[in-house]
Amino acid sequence: MKPADSDMGILKHGLQYPFWRHTMEYDIIIIGAGPAGLSFARSMADSGLKIVLIEKSSKKVLANPPYDGREIALTHLSHKLMNGLGMWQLIPDGQHFKIRDAKVLNGDSDYSLNFDHRDTGKDNLGFMVANNVIRKVAYQSLQGFDNVTILTEKEVLKIGTEASHGWVDLSDGNRLEAKLLVAADSRFSTTRRMMGISTSMLDFGRTCIVCTMDAELSHDDTAVEIFHYDRTLAILPLSNNQVSVVVTLKSDNSDDVLAMDKADFAADIMGRAGDQFGKLSLTSKLFAYPLVATFAKSFHKPRFAVIGDAAVGMHPVTAHGFNLGLQGADTLAKEIKRAISLGQDFATSTALQQYSTIHRRASLPIYHGTNAVVRLFTTDTPPARVARDVLLHLGNFITPAKNLIMERLTEEKATRQDM
Repeated sequence: MKPADSDMGILKHGLQYPFWRHTMEYDIIIIGAGPAGLSFARSMADSGLKIVLIEKSSKKVLANPPYDGREIALTHLSHKLMNGLGMWQLIPDGQHFKIRDAKVLNGDSDYSLNFDHRDTGKDNLGFMVANNVIRKVAYQSLQGFDNVTILTEKEVLKIGTEASHGWVDLSDGNRLEAKLLVAADSRFSTTRRMMGISTSMLDFGRTCIVCTMDAELSHDDTAVEIFHYDRTLAILPLSNNQVSVVVTLKSDNSDDVLAMDKADFAADIMGRAGDQFGKLSLTSKLFAYPLVATFAKSFHKPRFAVIGDAAVGMHPVTAHGFNLGLQGADTLAKEIKRAISLGQDFATSTALQQYSTIHRRASLPIYHGTNAVVRLFTTDTPPARVARDVLLHLGNFITPAKNLIMERLTEEKATRQDM
């Protein structure tokens, strides 16, 4: 005999939901166990608060994420923060690399805007680490903290807040409650949308294609960015003579590139890079990602905050996506700990507003500056070509402007401050 709806619940989204759902209580619920969510959880792990992360992926994928083609350029600030969280120490030898210098070229011109690590007083501008390696060590860094729980293969169906707490309904019929909800579930965050936070979204109509290649000649630990008139090419140093290649092009041309065989793709990259790397050969598959930049209109609501890409989704040209995500997670953790030390409710608007103010101040100039650079260097008109050429030439001689760019690229100055 089939149970009545009143006995077993109702059918929703193809799943049977009992009315006697079990409710689990926490201090903080983090939605999304990507790099930002995991980093924030690690930042709060020593607080003693009861924390839970909700993730769609399996535990197997979290423990050993597959390679996705993305190699992340990390600033000195990110390096410092990851060290402090015990994450950097978990990266195996031979899986993190240094960017010592960088140069930017416009079209077929041999003239470049150069960035020398010696101008920073350090032996490098930044670091390169694969995205899946960052995800893996972030997950590993949480092992041994009994107050942190990760619920895998769970989907959030509904979310809300009340005066004293927030709540999350899961696809398995359970409800979770906590003093604070934190969304870290991508730039297209469904939880951010459920909470009514609107987002500025800029679709560049472009696709980013990434891969790794072997180079015949040494890359000299130098990152190269070449702004061609139909696409942008970045070649970033990895181990030995291996490089990460990032091609940004109009989306309606991406299928043709993805369909190229290895030899044709390598020949195309060599033609665009000139002879500075010698012969190039493809060593991975091609991965494609649509380019859409996002900026949340607000980073918080009562008992709710957004971090990582859910707060700011960056164009990759300045490689600040994960760097800003890590910085935002650190800022939110500090404001929460400060409120606790003062005996305050850490999930009140006061602490969250302070996080929002600090992180918006840090991210807004980078976001708009990056988008302005992208527009200039992807506009194929004679005035834009001239402006790009003039900008690169002046950049080498206007010291304050160059120093500002260097600081934005490396965040080296921030490492000298009390973090």
